[in-house]
Amino acid sequence: MCGILAVFGCTDNSQAKRSRIIELSRRLRHRGPDWSGLHCHEDCYLAHQRLAIVDPASGDQPLYNEDKTVIVTVNGEIYNHKQLREKLKSHQFRTESDCEVIAHLYEEYGEDFVDMLDGMFSFVLLDTRDKSFIAARDGIGITPLYVGWGLDGSVWFASEMKALSDDCERFTSFLPGHIYSSKQGGFRRWYSPPWYSEKIPSTPYDPMLLREAFEKAVVKRLMTDVPFGVLLSGGLDSSLVAAVAGRHLAEAGAAFQWGSQLHTFCIGLKGSPDLKAAREVADYLGTRHHEFYFTVQEGIDALEEVIYHIETYDVTTIRASTPMFLMSRKIKSLGVKMVLSGEGSDEIFGGYLYFHKAPNKEELHRETCQKIKALHLYDCLRANKSTSAWGVEARVPFLDKEFLNVAMSIDPEWKMVRPDLGRIEKWILRNAFDDEENPYLPKNILYRQKEQFSDGVGYSWIDGLKDHANKQVTDAMLMNASFVYPENTPTTKEAYCYRTIFEKFYPKNAARSTVPGGPSVACSTAKAVEWDAAWSKNPDPSGRAALGIHEAAYEEEVDAKDPNLMNGSKQKLQALADKATTIV
Repeated sequence: MCGILAVFGCTDNSQAKRSRIIELSRRLRHRGPDWSGLHCHEDCYLAHQRLAIVDPASGDQPLYNEDKTVIVTVNGEIYNHKQLREKLKSHQFRTESDCEVIAHLYEEYGEDFVDMLDGMFSFVLLDTRDKSFIAARDGIGITPLYVGWGLDGSVWFASEMKALSDDCERFTSFLPGHIYSSKQGGFRRWYSPPWYSEKIPSTPYDPMLLREAFEKAVVKRLMTDVPFGVLLSGGLDSSLVAAVAGRHLAEAGAAFQWGSQLHTFCIGLKGSPDLKAAREVADYLGTRHHEFYFTVQEGIDALEEVIYHIETYDVTTIRASTPMFLMSRKIKSLGVKMVLSGEGSDEIFGGYLYFHKAPNKEELHRETCQKIKALHLYDCLRANKSTSAWGVEARVPFLDKEFLNVAMSIDPEWKMVRPDLGRIEKWILRNAFDDEENPYLPKNILYRQKEQFSDGVGYSWIDGLKDHANKQVTDAMLMNASFVYPENTPTTKEAYCYRTIFEKFYPKNAARSTVPGGPSVACSTAKAVEWDAAWSKNPDPSGRAALGIHEAAYEEEVDAKDPNLMNGSKQKLQALADKATTIV
């Protein structure tokens, strides 16, 4: 991941303004520690902080067309850049960078080329011939981008809020799948896949088609000129990413430089569910596995830094970002600059445990569509900013454009949880990779129950965060929260604690408005809370809030006092493991 900053229409184009742009761009240097670039054209500035992944030697940015009349600064990866270069044979390329195609595509097709890009990206492009500019963000919002407006009429774009919040009167998150055009004077949507309308699809489930689409998604993300690995929690999604990457690594170009043994990484409290499961998967796949530990206190000590980097006060995002932030620092210390991760699968396939309560396929499908549309505010934000804080890039194959089209075209009846048919959450994905002759994963991992990352790193992590917040926030503070924070009022002491930290770094109204609100159970939308009346009494985003579904759900108060009931929970866990071997 890189850091981009672009400013257009400044009334002040003095040396002082140039120095200010450089100063603000430095706030993004954690995202791109390898090189800094700046292009100035009259009252227009395009700055870049580079994390070199593809063509480290010559791909410094900003990038240009042949005569340098078109300048572009890009954050992301264009996986189909070689195919696009074939369509641009009349153009002369200066570098091997995958992002250079953007400048030439604009020359060839004007503003209507964004849908040709296959990748994760946010970019800003300046055409000096008429001083027009465009900015665009990938369809899902895998890479972050903000847009702001100054009192002097200037328009700003930045990878993170911290680079423009001080100088803009108003700013907001740049909507995924949109392009901003100065010529047309506003935004328009460029990404409109069939699923976006939320119309209920009817395509029959084809397990081999789904498997092949995912394998292609993983393979194209092996495009790298630097060391890389896979974030492996031991859950279904990250394990499938590791399994597929391991199978195809030998044929990828990266293997010639860095070897054919895949590196995997996991973090957790000692004895956590993820550490145990990840170790089992790594042993099965034969990866070079790196296991990291952290304590609850180390996580608490990192909270302020985490919130500064991820730029949110959303509770579940902070819970999951903290261990990911700590792990990314360890990964970078090993010389690794890129990782594959499993974000997006739960949103696509209805994998969160609250989907067990989906009343019908229509509501399930609409909920998955809404979850995907909101990913840029939650899991994509977490995965990108937690890793970028240490100069590591996270790639997410489940959010591949073509794979999404395949997965979201399947009749959602196949995504419904059906215990009577032996179908648990994400059954269609599990079944697609259930290969008896050439197994991808052990059965108990392939059919392991969904575990949210903030839970899987160790159940005492969330409990420890709540205990910490209870010590920091008094009853009186929470009682008066609606007066102190009338917008997105925190309803728990943990949420209040995070909000106070966020406001210290980002005190403007525009900043707090970039964070969504509303009740949630086990990562649900506010609408899905209505699926079970009992959930409204337990509005916690942890997977263990899915009472009666999660095998380690929050116990009633009597359970903690009754050893027989506690033993019952252990028996349920064993029963799940036994069932996993008989489902198929």
